[in-house]
Amino acid sequence: MINSATDELVTVRDWLRWAVSRFNEAGLCYGHGTENAWDEAVWLVLATLHLPRDTLEPWLDAHLTKSERMALLSNLQQRVVHRLPTAYLLQEAWLGEFRFYVDQRVIVPRSYFAELLEHGFAPWIEDPEAVESALDLCTGSGCLAILMAHAFPNAAVDAIDISPDALVVASRNIADYGLEYRVKAVESDLFAAVPGKRYDLIVCNPPYVTAEAMAALPPEYRHEPSLALAAGADGLDVVRRILAEARAQLKPGGVIAIEVGHNQDLVSAAFPELPAVWLDTEHAEGKVFLLTREDLPA
Repeated sequence: MINSATDELVTVRDWLRWAVSRFNEAGLCYGHGTENAWDEAVWLVLATLHLPRDTLEPWLDAHLTKSERMALLSNLQQRVVHRLPTAYLLQEAWLGEFRFYVDQRVIVPRSYFAELLEHGFAPWIEDPEAVESALDLCTGSGCLAILMAHAFPNAAVDAIDISPDALVVASRNIADYGLEYRVKAVESDLFAAVPGKRYDLIVCNPPYVTAEAMAALPPEYRHEPSLALAAGADGLDVVRRILAEARAQLKPGGVIAIEVGHNQDLVSAAFPELPAVWLDTEHAEGKVFLLTREDLPA
């Protein structure tokens, strides 16, 4: 296989065709930045060759060197045989135009908050420049904290996670964006390390995968830290704790938004009296719910 591939696949076009064929043959699972075999192949091939991710046409008939072909073969084998997400192979993930370093100490960034923050969290935040303090709870790679710093130019942002390994990655991304003076990585079990501190806005993409869903995860997702995914039988173990503690961490009129993926029905059943507002984005409906401080239990 190695000699055949590296000898017979000569151009970028050849490698893309071969990659799509192998991905389809292996029945890979996507969802870590792409949704299909073609997009995954384009991303992996261009990034491995250190080419612009958004420009394909000029390179399609370019001939590859032997070392380039070997590098491509290695990454493609890792993707197909070991089912490693491309984001981990390349150590990069994207939310819109923002690139983040990732490795297996954090889940691969994928959040509906990216779209909401792109628009300054309107209409729930009337004036982005008036936001003075914000929190990304369960920050992982630090991606949402960084997006918050860009969306709210006058805000000091805390990036909290219970995992010291995740915070090493978050700190790297914060430094890559030159935001060390505004974004602070904090090791904490939810709010434990910031008692009494109050925020204008809290966003949280917590663990919310149910026990049943954890048992059925595709191999790609099993490379991610289970600490950032599993959240008990109904996926709401962490959400319950957040809702019980969040009021004390918000300023009057402050807002908290929590992402729960496909668990809207579970949230509604578990908290029937909660006046949650479910937010829609261009690409999803009802994956994030929002509450004001005054909506939360005292």
